[in-house]
Amino acid sequence: MSNGTERDQARLRHLNEQYIDAVMQANVNWYQQHLAEDFVCIDSEGTVFDKPAFLEHTSRGPYVSNYKLEDVTVRIYGEAALVQATGLFTRKDGAPGMCRYIDAYVRSGDDWKVVSAQITRAQVRTQAAG
Repeated sequence: MSNGTERDQARLRHLNEQYIDAVMQANVNWYQQHLAEDFVCIDSEGTVFDKPAFLEHTSRGPYVSNYKLEDVTVRIYGEAALVQATGLFTRKDGAPGMCRYIDAYVRSGDDWKVVSAQITRAQVRTQAAG
């Protein structure tokens, strides 16, 4: 395992933040640009979305009113990278939620594309999400 260059680390962290912002803003254009054509997402319910289905699902808007990232780690393996994080959120009905996810990226020219996302719901921590 390599931590890659500082530039790659920073870029992947930034892409991860943009990914979450795109969810919150239903920004399908961001995803069209940054997801690989063969992108696959497995959501917390076990539903598998290919890129077109993910874009359609994203266009409906988020089911949460806010989302905070914690414990973001980036691991780079040559031309591939894994970004793992915890998300603390509030559902639109006011209930707190937490998930953990891992996204797989591959280098594409001078940048990175998301090829896979896996989301797992987790039990909400007892402390406030802040």
